[in-house]
Amino acid sequence: MRPRFLLAILMVPALLAAGIFLGGHPDALPGFVRDGLVGDKDTRVVKEAIDTVAERYYRGLGDEELADRAIAGMVESLDDPFSSYFDPKEYARFEQAQSSEFSGVGLTVSEDPGGLRVVDVFDDSPAKRAGIASGDVIVAAGGKRLKGLSQSQAVARIKGPEGTDVRLRIKPRKGRERDVRVTRATISVPVVASRVRSSGGKRLGVVKLAQFTSGAHAEVNAAIRKLEARKVEGLVLDLRGNGGGLVSEAQLIASAFLKGGAIVTTKGRSLPSRTLKATGDPIAGDLPMVVLVDRDSASASEIVAGALQDRKRAALVGTRTYGKGVFQQVIELSNGGALDITAGQYFTPAGRNLGGKGTAQGRGLAPDVSARDDRDTPDVDEGLDRALEVLAERAA
Repeated sequence: MRPRFLLAILMVPALLAAGIFLGGHPDALPGFVRDGLVGDKDTRVVKEAIDTVAERYYRGLGDEELADRAIAGMVESLDDPFSSYFDPKEYARFEQAQSSEFSGVGLTVSEDPGGLRVVDVFDDSPAKRAGIASGDVIVAAGGKRLKGLSQSQAVARIKGPEGTDVRLRIKPRKGRERDVRVTRATISVPVVASRVRSSGGKRLGVVKLAQFTSGAHAEVNAAIRKLEARKVEGLVLDLRGNGGGLVSEAQLIASAFLKGGAIVTTKGRSLPSRTLKATGDPIAGDLPMVVLVDRDSASASEIVAGALQDRKRAALVGTRTYGKGVFQQVIELSNGGALDITAGQYFTPAGRNLGGKGTAQGRGLAPDVSARDDRDTPDVDEGLDRALEVLAERAA
């Protein structure tokens, strides 16, 4: 055997041992070598900090827990109310909530400085039986305050396995805070509800959409067809309390009323500008209509309402909408969790962005006709009554 060949064979174990040692001790490497093998300086210092806390902190913390906290802290530092980090368990609940059936307590909510404000409580739900009412604010869940959490994170604290209990601290519109214990159940969300009403001698249809979940456009289309079969002369699309959902559903629902043309344009730093247009033939392209909105109409609701208003297809009735001008992307991570982060802004067909500076809440869409519900008259729906009056005039 040649001496050089023998020397090469003998060097392999030594090089392997050296590689293992240096891989576990990157600080022993020269800077230019270390950066190439274990990432740049910023990445290394983050890992260094996590390793230091794991090693030196007075109580033991697992690497997985520290990684979760590091990611959550990074997202929280963005000061963006719409961006969230979901750990694996929270992400599983979040995915479940995107369907029309999930385990929860049976209510819809919107953001509130103190936690979550209750927008609607489903009939025959655990929340209804616990005496929770529209306008109440949920300030804590499971003994943990919700203030400072994003809406998605706060909602994830309330949802959980069917049959399990969650303790909620409720701040009612009037009176003192109180604790209620609610047993979670499988909730079938009434995504679409429709009915026929009369106003000004006209037979009018009302379609209420609770959220833009997957498949919502099919339910809206089915409801419109049933109302058209009942010979309605106009349509109210009720988006009050609808905090949004999937942009793709907003596009498809707006397409029920618009023939071609722009619905929304999205722009992001790392995403190409894209204009979503109406698709197919509208099933209610000529039916007179109004859109009923309030301060809790946000995101996908504002996309639909803004498109119909800009293109002179419908009048808006109600109050100003929420004023959200950004959209989020859900990006799954290798640990089973996900980032739900603001990826860009959206613009109505007329080029309006509804948000404030950065990710701040903006002024929203201004209604063409103002109408406001009186919370002291729960048996009377002043907003819907005014929308029907306006629609009857348009259908004349």
